[in-house]
Amino acid sequence: MATLPESKSNQVSNDEITGENVESGDLENGSNGIPIYTKETLTGVNIYRYLATLLSFVVMGMNDAAYGALIPYLEEYYNITYTIVSLVFLAPFLGYTLAALLNNQIHMRFGQLGVAVIAPLCKLITYAVTCAHPAYPALPVIFMISGFGNGLEDSGWNAWIGDMQNANELLGFLHGAYGLGATISPLIATAMVTRDIPWYAFYYVMVGITVLELVVCVISFWKATGAVHRAANPPPKCQEGHSQSQTKEALKNYVTWILAFFLLIYVGVEVALGGWLVTFMLRVRHGEAFASGLVVMGFWLGITVGRMILGFVTGRIGEKLAIAAYIFISVACELCFWLIPNFVSSAIFAGFLGFFLGPLFPAAIVVATKVLPKRLHVSAIGFAAAFGGGGAAIFPFVVGAIAQVKGVQVLQPIALALIAVIFMLWCSLPGGFKKDGLKKVEDKREMEDERLRQEAREEERSTVMAETPTEETKTE
Repeated sequence: MATLPESKSNQVSNDEITGENVESGDLENGSNGIPIYTKETLTGVNIYRYLATLLSFVVMGMNDAAYGALIPYLEEYYNITYTIVSLVFLAPFLGYTLAALLNNQIHMRFGQLGVAVIAPLCKLITYAVTCAHPAYPALPVIFMISGFGNGLEDSGWNAWIGDMQNANELLGFLHGAYGLGATISPLIATAMVTRDIPWYAFYYVMVGITVLELVVCVISFWKATGAVHRAANPPPKCQEGHSQSQTKEALKNYVTWILAFFLLIYVGVEVALGGWLVTFMLRVRHGEAFASGLVVMGFWLGITVGRMILGFVTGRIGEKLAIAAYIFISVACELCFWLIPNFVSSAIFAGFLGFFLGPLFPAAIVVATKVLPKRLHVSAIGFAAAFGGGGAAIFPFVVGAIAQVKGVQVLQPIALALIAVIFMLWCSLPGGFKKDGLKKVEDKREMEDERLRQEAREEERSTVMAETPTEETKTE
């Protein structure tokens, strides 16, 4: 088992902060040696690290989408109701919440390597215990641990890639990897359970791929230690509790909370649809078990393809306008899915709904990097991504609890209402809907960042001059 290298000092050698080991952008020395950061590119070791994050998101997608395919069999195996079985969705929210609060501290202490080790280990523990198919009350408890691991990766990798050059395209493929995992997961799980293989056997597959993820991530991020992260994100000398103060500053910024609730509801819609579609198609559209599983696969495949293709379109149109258009089209697809009582049409519109919902998460991360100060990217985006990931727990549980009383047909009107809320939150983000609106906000933010850097240089220069002995002092 890999161990986390620690550093008892915030100082690192020149070898650690130059070239390919710099975690948060290339370092260029300004006047008086104050580092200025530029966005990273997908070159050198970053290629391997990016590929490792793709694997992490494949596993994350497989984890989230498996619930939907397995819910009917969990109900039967444990003889439980919609509400009780929905606890497997709700439990990870506690883990996500903890990850949102600890993300910045883990980066400051262990760097990206901390995320690369802790997150896969959390998931590995969860899947290993699930393979033993314990009594049902143990499942929600153990899924809290995987929620913490997924939350760390969701926050850490989104914040890192969202601040790179060509972030729209790179995040599109990153979240496309999530969609890929979510596409193949129900297919594998459905193929197993329809052949009378126990539902928990699916988690043997998850154990194997998570072991691979752990090895790949540790190797790729081995040199991305806490010392490297602190060198790239130097804390003010006057504040020892920098990571905590940075998190507090991020939480005081209204953009952080708009982004957090946008992602919370978006992820909730995404996973609620993916999680309950099989049950909906079985009991409302009266489909066959395998065909219903294919509908869910089509939904997640739509999300995957949408993120990869529309990621190249979004930046060229402008993130604010593009996402507004995607949301309107998603509303139309959702209405058609709901109001046309036909299995085939529902399957088709489920795929289109996924296609246009797909780009929303990565585009929100890109917008955040443009409107938030650079120093808050890890803490603010990390918090919002992890907090938003909790939507995968809350809203599927809410749907299950309501479905217990009203029937699973409540899925569609709930999803429609939540998409409308997403649109309102999106409109409240700064920048307007003109293509250059966000660019103006970003330019203004960069000017403010440069002003703060200049003040830091002046303060450093004043400190050096005060500490330098004068000629009179030397004579004495």
